[in-house]
Order: sequence, then C-alpha cells, then structure tokens
Amino acid sequence: MTLFDVDPVRGGDREAAGPSERLRLVVAYDGAPFHGFALNEGVRTVAGTLTEAVATVTGHRAELTCAGRTDKGVHAHGQVVHLDVPAGRVDLGALVRSVNKLCAPSIAVRRAEVVDHDFDARFSATARRYRYLVRCAPTPDPASAASAWFVDQPLSLPTMVLACDALVGEHDFSSFCRRPKRRDGEEASLVRRVTEAAWHDDGEGRLRFEIEASSFCHQMVRAVVGTLVDVGRGRRRPGEVLGIVRARDRRFASELAPPHGLTLWTVRYPGWSTDEVVDGFAPSGL
Repeated sequence: MTLFDVDPVRGGDREAAGPSERLRLVVAYDGAPFHGFALNEGVRTVAGTLTEAVATVTGHRAELTCAGRTDKGVHAHGQVVHLDVPAGRVDLGALVRSVNKLCAPSIAVRRAEVVDHDFDARFSATARRYRYLVRCAPTPDPASAASAWFVDQPLSLPTMVLACDALVGEHDFSSFCRRPKRRDGEEASLVRRVTEAAWHDDGEGRLRFEIEASSFCHQMVRAVVGTLVDVGRGRRRPGEVLGIVRARDRRFASELAPPHGLTLWTVRYPGWSTDEVVDGFAPSGL
C-alpha cells in the first residue's frame, strides 16, 4: 500500500498532479554492497536502491539529489538527499519506517523533514566532513575490518599530524585527485578550501583522520590518507607534503587508501548541519 492516493498500477511511475513539497532526508549507509551512490544502470547503487524504495512506498518516482556522490565501497553517516513529492500527502514517520524496512540493513533514513523549495542538498551545502579510520596494530580486528584500513606496522602519529599543516587553506589539489573530463574544452578547477585536517588516536588501536572542506575532488580524501600514512610509515617526510601539493601532479602523491575506511560524516548548511540530527522525523520545515 502506498502513502499517496494514486494509481499504483504503473509501478510508481505516475506523476501526481498539483503542487509539490521538498523533503530533506539524512541518510546513512554501508557502502560495501554498492557501486557508489550515483545511479548507474546495471549495477546496485545507493541512489538506485533508495529511489526504488521511495517509489514503492509513495507510488511516486522522485529524482534524488545528494550532497556528495560517494564512490564504490565508501560509507556515509550524514549524507543529505532532497526530493520533491506531492504536497501535503506524505506521512513522514511512515515514510521513514517503510523505506528503512525495504533498504535494511545497508541503508537507513535517519531523519526526514519538509524544507523550503530553494534548499538544494548539493548546492546549498557550505562544507563536507569526511572521516577515515586506520587500524594500526600487529593483528587485525574482525569487528572493524569493514570500516577501517588495517596497517600491520607502527605509524608515527606526530609526523602525520605535522604533515596535515600543508593541506589546510585554499590549494589546487590536482596531486590528490582524479582529473575530471574536460567540458566545453575547459578543465574543471581542482582548487578547494580545506578548513580542517587532523589525526586523532582513539586509544583502541585506531587512528581517525578528520578532514573538512567546502567540497572535495574525486578520490581526494583517499589520496591524502594514502600519502599521510606513508609519512607515518617513514616513507615520506612531513615537509614533502607541501611540495606534493605545489606539484599539482597526481604522480607525486601516494596510492589511494582503501575505500572501506572512508565515511562521509557531516554536511553543513547555513544554520544547520547533520551533526545536529537525532534519528527520527520532523514534520516542520526550515
């Protein structure tokens, strides 16, 4: 049974007439079973699975827009999605419960609410924050194997912390990114503004890297982590990182860190962020 009073015969493809309202969803997911977030014909993706679930529950097929397209194997704790549905005909609590039943256990809608039509999950965002976990110990930990990169040799946390200084600020991050395809004969800018980059020891054999920026280039965080872990291994010196940034050449940085250690943790907007979310639903808008 759908949440909308529409003809379900066409499998949720029928567009409901009349005014619409915009929903904002905060979504968490385990990236392991998916070929990334974005829709991709012939493979299982987060957007594809979530779109089908929403269509099944509501009888309305909506286009999803997300704050950041995560790659294959990358997780999310605070991904943000917006979509438009017929106005006044959604029970948010029922939507969350039903979609979560269909998507469990790999995807969970943590919160759903009605927002203004000018809200855009991608373009309204002012910052994204990623978290990367490294398991640094002589033996692996099966409990964290799916969410942390296991490194079976000592890493120097002080040198890794020192190396982060070169990343903060506005730089061209070409050395850490897969270069996008040219559009209209022009190359996209790979200049990004990083406001925070730091390593922390959680005291349980894991190192946590936190990085926040206005936006990120493709594979940027994984390339940065791979380079900083090489600093921790003693393969590079902390002072080399600034030279790598200035080189603006992907060949100068290290190999990518594995995707399973990376999580899109927080997305920030004017006056609100996913850090503030308590799992549940809210019927009011912004």
